[in-house]
Amino acid sequence: MMHDVQMGRQTRKSFSRIREVLDMPDLIEIQKNSYYRFLKEDLREVFDDISPITDYSGKLVLEFVDYRIDLDSPKYSMEESKERDVNFAAPLRVTVRLINKETGEVKQQEVFMGDFPLMTPQGTFIINGAERVIVSQLVRSPGVYFSESFDKVGKQLFSAQVIPNRGAWLEYETDSNGILYVKIDRQRKVHITALVRALGYGSNPQILDLLGDDERLSATLQKDPTHSEAEGLIEIYKRQRPGEPPTEESARSLLNSLFFDKRYDLARVGRYKFNKKLAIRARIRNHVAADTIVHPVTGEILAEAGQTIDRFVAGDIQNAGINEVWLQVGENRVKVIGNNFVRASDWLEFDPREAGINEDVHLPTLKATLKDAEGMSQDELKALLKSRYYDLIPRHIIPDDMIASISHLIGMPYGIGRTDDIDHLGNRRIRSVGELLQNQIRVGLTRLERVVRERMGLQDMDVAMPSNLINIRPVTAAIKEFFGSSQLSQFMDQTNPLAELTHKRRLSALGPGGLNRERATFDVRDVHFSHYGRMCPIETPEGPNIGLINSLSTYARINEYGFIEAPYRRVDSKKHVITDEIEYLTADEEDNFIVAQANEPINEDTHWFMKDRVIARLLDQIIEVKAVEVDYMDVSPKQLVSVATSMIPFLENDDANRALMGSNMQRQAVPLLIPESPIVATGMEYKAAHDSGIVLIAREDGVVSRASAKAIVITDKIGVEHVYKLTKFQRSNQGTCLNQRPIVKRGDIIAKGDVIADGASTENGEIALGRNILIGFMTWEGYNYEDAVLISEKLVKDDVFTSIHIEEHEVEARDTKLGPEEITRDIPNIGEDALAQLDENGIIRPGAEVRSGDILVGKVTPKGETELTAEERLLRAIFGEKARDVRDTSLRVPHGEGGIVVDVKIFTREHKDELSPGVNQMVRVYIAQKRKISVGDKMAGRHGNKGVISRILPEEDMPFLPDGTPLQIVLNPLGVPSRMNIGQVLELHLGVACKNLGIKIATPVFDGATEQDIKDLLVKAGLDSDGKTVLYDGRSGEAFENRVSVGYMYYLKLAHLVDDKIHARSTGPYSLVTQQPLGGKAQFGGQRFGEMEVWALEAYGAAYTLQEILTVKSDDVVGRVKTYEAIVKGDNVPPAGVPESFKVLIKELQSLALDIKVLSDTRDEIFINEDDDDDVVPIDVNLAGLEDVPAFVPLSGEGDDLEDFDEFDDFEDVEDEPAVSEDLESADEALDVLDEDLAELSDTLDLDIDKDIE
Repeated sequence: MMHDVQMGRQTRKSFSRIREVLDMPDLIEIQKNSYYRFLKEDLREVFDDISPITDYSGKLVLEFVDYRIDLDSPKYSMEESKERDVNFAAPLRVTVRLINKETGEVKQQEVFMGDFPLMTPQGTFIINGAERVIVSQLVRSPGVYFSESFDKVGKQLFSAQVIPNRGAWLEYETDSNGILYVKIDRQRKVHITALVRALGYGSNPQILDLLGDDERLSATLQKDPTHSEAEGLIEIYKRQRPGEPPTEESARSLLNSLFFDKRYDLARVGRYKFNKKLAIRARIRNHVAADTIVHPVTGEILAEAGQTIDRFVAGDIQNAGINEVWLQVGENRVKVIGNNFVRASDWLEFDPREAGINEDVHLPTLKATLKDAEGMSQDELKALLKSRYYDLIPRHIIPDDMIASISHLIGMPYGIGRTDDIDHLGNRRIRSVGELLQNQIRVGLTRLERVVRERMGLQDMDVAMPSNLINIRPVTAAIKEFFGSSQLSQFMDQTNPLAELTHKRRLSALGPGGLNRERATFDVRDVHFSHYGRMCPIETPEGPNIGLINSLSTYARINEYGFIEAPYRRVDSKKHVITDEIEYLTADEEDNFIVAQANEPINEDTHWFMKDRVIARLLDQIIEVKAVEVDYMDVSPKQLVSVATSMIPFLENDDANRALMGSNMQRQAVPLLIPESPIVATGMEYKAAHDSGIVLIAREDGVVSRASAKAIVITDKIGVEHVYKLTKFQRSNQGTCLNQRPIVKRGDIIAKGDVIADGASTENGEIALGRNILIGFMTWEGYNYEDAVLISEKLVKDDVFTSIHIEEHEVEARDTKLGPEEITRDIPNIGEDALAQLDENGIIRPGAEVRSGDILVGKVTPKGETELTAEERLLRAIFGEKARDVRDTSLRVPHGEGGIVVDVKIFTREHKDELSPGVNQMVRVYIAQKRKISVGDKMAGRHGNKGVISRILPEEDMPFLPDGTPLQIVLNPLGVPSRMNIGQVLELHLGVACKNLGIKIATPVFDGATEQDIKDLLVKAGLDSDGKTVLYDGRSGEAFENRVSVGYMYYLKLAHLVDDKIHARSTGPYSLVTQQPLGGKAQFGGQRFGEMEVWALEAYGAAYTLQEILTVKSDDVVGRVKTYEAIVKGDNVPPAGVPESFKVLIKELQSLALDIKVLSDTRDEIFINEDDDDDVVPIDVNLAGLEDVPAFVPLSGEGDDLEDFDEFDDFEDVEDEPAVSEDLESADEALDVLDEDLAELSDTLDLDIDKDIE
C-alpha cells in the first residue's frame, strides 16, 4: 500500500513495494571521478612515459620530475570566465631536470606549460566563456578477439585479432584447406608457423612439440617455405618491408620494434583483457583432463586423468604455474598453452599490493626477480618488485601472449575457448574525460619530445637550461584543439536541468577512434542483453545516430578499466538468504551467473524468495529456475533505465518507441515562469535536480540567518556565516533563463546537502519541467485532428505556460583599413526618435523595450574616400575630421525579435579586457522576452504524446465538468490506441484522484501503482472507478453524448517555439551567381517554390502565376526591380524578362565549347543582353519597413548613383549573408585598375572602347 517518502521538502505517497537496498550514486560522478583521476594519476603516467628524453649523442638527459596545477587559484573565477569569454583554467607547472652526462651537472627548473582547463563542480568546462561537456566515448576494448565464419561448402573457419591500444595488429585466419596464416600490421599474410619460428622455435619438431600435433598445424608446416628461425624472421621482413634487402639482424630489430617496445601499448585494460582471454584457467574450465595434473612445487594432485576441471581447480592449476595442459576432447588429445601469468599472492609471503601489484604477474619474470632477491629483506624485495613493475606486468605484448593466442586458435575447432561478440559490453569500454584528455596530451608531448631532441643538438651544452629546450606550443595546441574542436567536446545542452544532466551521462560510439555514422551496422546499434543495468535500452536519438548515442543507466558505474559495472545483491543459496551485500559486476562477469529480477517477491522475515521457482536472466535468456540456483538479484527495477526514462510514470505501460520519444522530449521542455512539480511523479525528480547542479545545496549544517532574492546566509554551529549567492536572470547556452529563488526562510534549520534555493524548472528541490493540466480526451470540431492540441485561453491569461528567453546580441568596433569604427550616438540620417533610448555613448539603456529594427548600439564605419577636390580639402582643413564620410553600421534588433533590455556589458582595451586582435571595443546587449503559449507551439506529455497547438479557445467555450470547471486542454483520443502509450491514460486517472485528495504521489518505473490501486484511489476521491465523467459543451451548455476521460496530466512546453520559426520576406539578399533569393530564416531568405509546386501550377494551367514565380519573384534581375517600382507607384506590372539562371546555363554550356544560340519560335536568333541591368536604377523603397533589412542587394549598376540612396549605404553589411561578396571595396579597386588598363589599350590600338564598363 502507499507509504510516505520525503523528497527534500516535499512529502509524497509512494506506491513502491520494493525496499531500496542501495542509494543511487552521484549522477555526474562519471565526469568528476575521471577528471580527478586524470589530475592525480593519468597526467603523471604520460610524463613518465615520455621521460627521460635523451639527445642523439646520449650526453644530455631531460627528465620530468613532478607537476602541479593550482586548483584553488584559477586565473579567473567561473563567473568571470563566462563574462570575459575566456577559459576557466589554472596554470600547469612542471618541474624539469636537465642532466649533463659528461660533466655530471644537474639543472632543475619549474617550467610553465600553459593554462589547463579546470572542471567546474557541475562536471563541465568553461571554454571561451561557454560551458562545454566532454561526452564519454564507447570504444572497442584492446584485447584478443576470436570469431568464426563459414566457407562456400559450410566448413567452419576460425580467425582472431590481437588488438592493442596503440601499435601493430596481429590477425590470424584459416583458409578452406585448414592452413593457418597471420597478417602483421595489415600487411600481406604469412604462414603462422613462420611467426612461431621467428619467436625462437626454428624446427618443425620444436613447433609440434610446443603446440601439440594438430592436422591444421601439420598442413601449415607442409606449405611453409621456411625451416629455421632466421628464415622465419626474413619471411616476415619481406612481407613488412618489400623491396628492402632482408637480413636476419634487421628482421629481428623490426619484430622487436613492432611488438616488444614502448611503441606497442596495451594499456592497463589491454593487459587485463589479454590475461582474461589467454589465461589457461578460462580455457580448461569445464573440460576433461587427459593426464593427471600435479602441482610442480608441492607435488599435490590437482586433477586426475579423466576428471572434469571446474572453475576452482582451473584457478589452482594456473596459479600453481602450470602453463601447459593436455585435454581429452572426444577421441582427440589437445594441448592448451596459457600465457604464463599467475596470481602474485600465491608466490609471495606478503600481500603483493604492498609492492604496488594488484594484477596477475608474468611467472618467469617473477621467478627471476625472486632469484635475484635471495638474501634480501622483505622491504628490499618490495622495492625490487616495484622497480620491475613494467617487467612483471608488461604493457606490451610478449612471446608468451602470441604463443597462447595461437594455441587458443588451434583449440577452437575442439570447442576449447569461445568466440567473442564484439557488441557485448564486456568487449566495449568507456573512455571518459580523463582518458580522452590523456590521449590528447600524449600527442602534444610526443611532438614536444621531437622539438626538445632537436634543440638539444643545437644548444650549447654549458648554457642550456630546461626552459630553453622546452617549447610548450605543441602541448597547449593539443589541449586547445581537444576542447575547441573535438567531436566529443560539445556545447552543453542547457535547455533544462534534465538536459544538462543527461548530456553529462551520455555515451557516444562516434568520435576519433570510434565508429562512423555511415558505416555503423544494425548490430552495433541494436540493444544487447549485456546493456541490462549498464546502458539504457530506451533513451537514444531518433534518426541517423540511433543506437550510437546512448545514456548510462541510473545505478551503473565505470570501473578502473573503463568497463561499465552494474550492482547486484548477492544471494547466498547455501544459507537461503538474499543478502544486502552489493557487488558490482562487469558484463562478462555477469555472463557466468543467474540473476533474479528486483520485483521477485521476497519474504521480509526470512529474507528469501517466496516462490520455489523464480524468473531469472542468464545471458540472453529469461528462464525459470529453482530459487537455490540464483546467484544474484537486481538491486532496483529502475537500474535498467536512464535518468530521463526513469522519470516517466507507468513506463511499463508504454510502447518502447513512444517511451523513447518521451525521454527525449523531456530534455526539450522549456523552463516555465512558474514551475510546478508533477502530481504523478516517479520519485527520481529530487535526485535528478539535486545532482544536476541547477539548485543551491547547503555546504554545512546551520540555521538560516538571512534570505533574500539575491543571497542566503546560513550561520553554522560555531557562528560562522556562509553566504550563498543566487544566480539571477542569466542566459543559458540555449537562451532559456537561469534564475534561482530561495525556498528557505529565516530561522529554518538546514542540514548539509539540503536544497536551499530552486533553479530553473525546479520546485521545492524537485525537477518541474511542466504543469499539471486538466485534460479531456475528446474531439472538438476537428481542432485536434492529427495530434493537434486545443487549449484554453486561461492558460495564456494566467501565464501557465509562459517562459522567459534571453537573447545575446554583440557588436565590435574594429580598426578598418580606412580608420577605426566608432561607437557613438551621432549616426548619419537617423532621426532623434530612433535615438531616444540610447545613452550619450550610443548604447541602449537597460530596461528599455525594443522591437525589431530598433538600434541597440550606434556605430559608424569610415567610408572609402575618393580623391578630394580643392574645395573639399579646404573644408577638411577648416572643420577637421567631422566632414569625413561615415556609414551607419549600428547593431539593430534582428527581424522578428524584441523584448526588454536586461543587461549591457561593455568591454574595452583600456579596462584590460581580452579582446581579439583589431577590436577596440565590444558591447553585449541581453534582451529578455516573455513568451506566452501561442498557436504553433509544440507541447507534449511524458509518454511521447506530442502535438502542436491549433487553436486557443475562450475559456467560456471550453467543455466543462458538472461542477462548472472548464477543461484546460482537449486532446484527441485517437492519439492513444495506435501509439500504444497507455501510460498517459493511467497518469490521467491517477492524477485526478490525487488532485481531489490533495496529495502528490510517486509511482516508480516497473514498481508503481497497479490498475486496481488507481481504481481504489478514484473511489476514495469520490469519482467513478472508470475515471470518466459527463462533459458539457461550453457554447451550448448541453451535455456531450458520451462520458469522457478527464484528469490531470503533466504537460510540457517544448523548445520548438513558433516565435523562433515564423518568418516572412518581401525582398532581401540574393545568391551571387544564380541571383535567386537565399533560403532559411537565418539568411532572411525566401520560400522555395520547388519542382512539385511547379507541377501543381502547371496542372492548374496557371501560366501567368507560374511565369511570375519563375522570373520576377526569383531571378529576373531587371524585371524584379521594375516590378517593385511598378507596385510602389501603382503602375501596371511590366512583362517578365530573362531569368539569371538561364544566362548562367548558357554560359555553362558555352564554357564546354558549345556554340549556343537562343532562337525564337520563328527560328530567329534572340540576342540576350548580359548587361541589360546597367540601366536599372534602384529605388528607395522598402516594403518590409525595417531598417536592418536591405530592400534588396543592389545589382551591378552605376555605383555612383547608389550614393544618393541611404537604403543601400550599408548593403554590403547584410548580416548572415554568406553568399554576397564581403570585400566590395577591393572589387571597386580592381574595376578601376581594369578601366585604366582598357584606356591604355584603346589608346595604343586606337579603338573606341566604352569607358563606363562598370
